[in-house]
Amino acid sequence: MALHISSGCFAVICHSRVHRIRAAAAASEGSSTLNTVVDEKVYLGTSDLKVTRLGIGAWSWGDTTYWNDMEWNDRNEKAARDAFNASIDGGLTFFDTAEVYGSRLALGAINSEVLLGRYIKERKEKDPDVEVAVATKFAALPWRFGRQSVLNALKDSLCRLGLTSLDLYQLHWPGVWGNEGYIDGLGDAVEKGLVKAVGVSNYNEKRLREAYEKLKKRGIPLATNQVNYSLIYRAPEENGVKSVCDELGITIIAYSPIAQGALSGKYTPDKPPSGPRGRIYTPEFLTRLQPLLNKITEIGEKYDKTSTQVSLNWLVAQGNVVPIPGAKTKEQAKEFLGALGWRLTDEEVAELRSLASEIKPVIGFPVENL
Repeated sequence: MALHISSGCFAVICHSRVHRIRAAAAASEGSSTLNTVVDEKVYLGTSDLKVTRLGIGAWSWGDTTYWNDMEWNDRNEKAARDAFNASIDGGLTFFDTAEVYGSRLALGAINSEVLLGRYIKERKEKDPDVEVAVATKFAALPWRFGRQSVLNALKDSLCRLGLTSLDLYQLHWPGVWGNEGYIDGLGDAVEKGLVKAVGVSNYNEKRLREAYEKLKKRGIPLATNQVNYSLIYRAPEENGVKSVCDELGITIIAYSPIAQGALSGKYTPDKPPSGPRGRIYTPEFLTRLQPLLNKITEIGEKYDKTSTQVSLNWLVAQGNVVPIPGAKTKEQAKEFLGALGWRLTDEEVAELRSLASEIKPVIGFPVENL
């Protein structure tokens, strides 16, 4: 786990690391048997890092540009803190954030890394033995060049988080240029003992192979690729990303795994989501989504599960996937726990995919195609 420090912004701890490389075939579990329990942990790719089978995304924490109705206040922060603690209490101890979440350029925003670090510190003061696995991401901004830019950004992230080392560090998206230097920076971070494992995000098949091979030459596994992946956004299956991840032993971290709430069943054509999401999940789209939502509800009743839990379980059933739904409240965090410990049948998995395939997906993150 990443250790908390109570004073000072950053301390460098160098140590040698020996990676235990497992067979790439073991990265994908297959769909016939899945003995899932809430406290079970899985390896990220062929790295030595193990995390809970389902994590928590902190994109919304502190944000005022996409989430929270363009406002962040004490009530929002208390709700996020409660969500963090409810996750820990339930055994979900893997949290994903990024340096650009809650950007300081947005009015009223608070950086998500700062909030997560604050919550970890508060929790560890009460329970020093609590284990928290933290992942964050480097923003490939056009003015950042070379390997040192990655190390500099990582140190800034560690400062905001109040940590001396990180469990997983990821490139948030492929850069317009400088990608080789960014990958070098990831390798340097591992060798300097600043991170346990490294990954990328929004990388296509070609870029994945290039990053994998470059790190492999240094004996460092590319552990993860974080992508938009849900029942109604299956681009990773269609563009070769899922298959190359399974082939190379790279774990997919699925962001927006319940389609930013669209698969929860709480939105209808008469009640679409607020803010920017309302321009994506429009009344027209939600109307087309209704037959799938009805089937999800029907299956959920069979298992006494919510639509959110069914949708997350569908992703887990794909094998080699760790979903990271965003938890804005403790109720949501508790609900996510119910996605584990049971398994949809292969027939149900296929039926849901078939129904979902009839729905034209929303537009994804454009950098996926860089």
